[in-house]
Amino acid sequence: MIKAIIFDWGGVLIDNPAEEMMKYCAKELNVDLWLMKNVGSKYENDFQKGLIEENIMWKKICDEMKVKTPETKSLWKEGVGKVFTDRKEIFELAKTLRKKGYKIGFLSNTEIPSMEYFIDNGYEKYFDATVFSCHEKTIKPEEKIYRIALEKLGTKPEQTIFIDDKIQYVDGAKRVGIKGILYLNKAQLIERLKGFSVKVD
Repeated sequence: MIKAIIFDWGGVLIDNPAEEMMKYCAKELNVDLWLMKNVGSKYENDFQKGLIEENIMWKKICDEMKVKTPETKSLWKEGVGKVFTDRKEIFELAKTLRKKGYKIGFLSNTEIPSMEYFIDNGYEKYFDATVFSCHEKTIKPEEKIYRIALEKLGTKPEQTIFIDDKIQYVDGAKRVGIKGILYLNKAQLIERLKGFSVKVD
């Protein structure tokens, strides 16, 4: 019997922000988007694992791109506030599932400024447990991060569903024994949940 449902953030609870974040940073730094993506990708995992501070990351990136470092305290957090767009219908679904007695989890590969945005804006109220890669120092699809989510929720893998828009992260959850759903849209998600005998209606 399913007792908990874990939602990914980018691409599930919100529109996937990756492209717009890169566009925002490239514009603010006045550099080519391709260059921003190419150089920035070198630090993505460490940033999401919380292994490199934002100001140090920007120093390295800007030195390589030969531009000035951003003057703002947190360019990333400013970008998050500009480009993150909630999918209200998915938040409503999560609220409905919670009212029906399911524990609702949150699991995301994300950065400290994004986590701060999440907390500052009160999103924690929607969830029984939250897991941020930057706080746990591990990222999807590493086994450790899924086990942290299970521990926080107090459920067994077979009692838990994980929803993500990236197949490699769904597969990572399945390797731990968690049931996985690759998110496409709300209607498809509801049908998949019903397939696991989850009470949606």
